[in-house]
Amino acid sequence: MSGSTSSSPGASAPESRADSVERDEPLTLTVHSLPNASAASTRDAAMTRSGRWKMFLVLLVCASPVIASYFTYYVIRPEGRRNYGELIDPQRPLPALQGTDAQGRSVSLQSLKQQWLFISVADSACDAQCERHLYLQHQLREGLGKERDRMDWVWLRTGSGELSATLREATQTAVVLQMDAAALAQWLEPAPGQQLKDHLYVVDPLGNWMMRFPANADPKLMRKDLERLIRASGFWDRAGR
Repeated sequence: MSGSTSSSPGASAPESRADSVERDEPLTLTVHSLPNASAASTRDAAMTRSGRWKMFLVLLVCASPVIASYFTYYVIRPEGRRNYGELIDPQRPLPALQGTDAQGRSVSLQSLKQQWLFISVADSACDAQCERHLYLQHQLREGLGKERDRMDWVWLRTGSGELSATLREATQTAVVLQMDAAALAQWLEPAPGQQLKDHLYVVDPLGNWMMRFPANADPKLMRKDLERLIRASGFWDRAGR
C-alpha cells in the first residue's frame, strides 16, 4: 500500500551500545580470603592446652583430700607429736598376689583396697607370738570405737597347715588368707635382723603399705598411731569398700 512503510517480520531492533558493551566485558568473580592455616593451628593448640589444664585441675581437686591428709600426717608435725611406727618410704602398693580364704576360695590381695589394713604374717600353726599379734590386732581395732569399720585386721598365714578350731573361732571377724611366704617377702620387708612375723604392718585405703611397727611393739603407742591415721584421713575415707 502506497504511503506505508513495512518492515520484515524477522528483523530485530538495532542493539543499543550499552548492550554491546555489557556483553563484551569479561566475567568477573568475587574471591573471598581463605582462613589463615597458621592461625587455625594456633587456636587448636591453645584449645588443647586449655582442655589439658582443665582435666589436670579436676584430678587435682579429686585428689586434694588425700594429699592434704598425708601432708598433715607426714609433714606438719607439732612439737611432741611423733609416730611410733616406722614410715615406709617409698610406699609399696599391694601386689597382684592371690590368697586362699577359709572357704577355699581364691582372693586377690588387691581386692582388700579401700580400707585401712592392720596386717600380721605368721605360719598357720600360730605360735605364741602369732597369738599375741592376733589379740593385739583385734583389741586395737575394737579400741577405735565407731571408726573400727574403717579398718580390717588381716592375718596373712603361711604354710600348708590347717587352722585349729580355736583359731577359726578367734579370727571370725578377721580377713584370713593363706599366702605364699616367698611371694609376700617380695612386698613386705622386716627391719634388719628381724623376720616378717615379728612385725605388724599398716596399709592405707589406697592400697599402699605405709607403716611397720617394731618387734614387741608397745600397744599404747601403736594405738596412738592408728588413731592419728584414722583421724587424719577422716574427711576423705569412709567405712566399707
